[in-house]
Amino acid sequence: MQEVVVIEDAAAAAASLDPLRARLLRELAAPSSAAGLAAKVGLPRQKVNYHLHALEEHGLVELVEERRKGNVMERVLQATASSYVISPSVISLVQPDPEHLRDRFSAYWLVALAARLLRDVGRLLSGAVAARQQLATFAVDGEVTFASAASRAAFASELGAEVARLAAKYHDPGAAGGRKHRLVVALHPALKEDPNPKEVQP
Repeated sequence: MQEVVVIEDAAAAAASLDPLRARLLRELAAPSSAAGLAAKVGLPRQKVNYHLHALEEHGLVELVEERRKGNVMERVLQATASSYVISPSVISLVQPDPEHLRDRFSAYWLVALAARLLRDVGRLLSGAVAARQQLATFAVDGEVTFASAASRAAFASELGAEVARLAAKYHDPGAAGGRKHRLVVALHPALKEDPNPKEVQP
């Protein structure tokens, strides 16, 4: 089982967005059969089996084993990943294009960059998994509390200058065998925590 799978197929995305199927995917973090899942979600085994076939068809669950239970061969399935993310490429005709919005202070540009990051890293990750190779990435995540808008602006200015300095220091476009990497640095207000998160209902 992979940690995260980025879904790039529209039909697979639609299958994963169905509330019941999303619940089944969550339950299938551990291997189970249609009968076992039916008992957990309170639905007939035949209906659960129908949804499992749809998820399996789109590669969201996979067969772990088949075992005989009385006169019936029971299929044990498991989700292919611990979690799933839908790539913006699923709606390719309307996915945001960072080249159309180039304003480093625009929230819309930040969303477009994030969408491209998800799409590109998702495709790279799929290729790396298929090739049984490690994907070389790096990320920094943290929080900064600014006393004022002026201090936030000063921080952004210094951060931009420092990133530009480092990029100029290590950028070597003429290097034989060099591999181009994309660098994205983002700063946005932190969301306030929801004191009453909603549960996914069966």
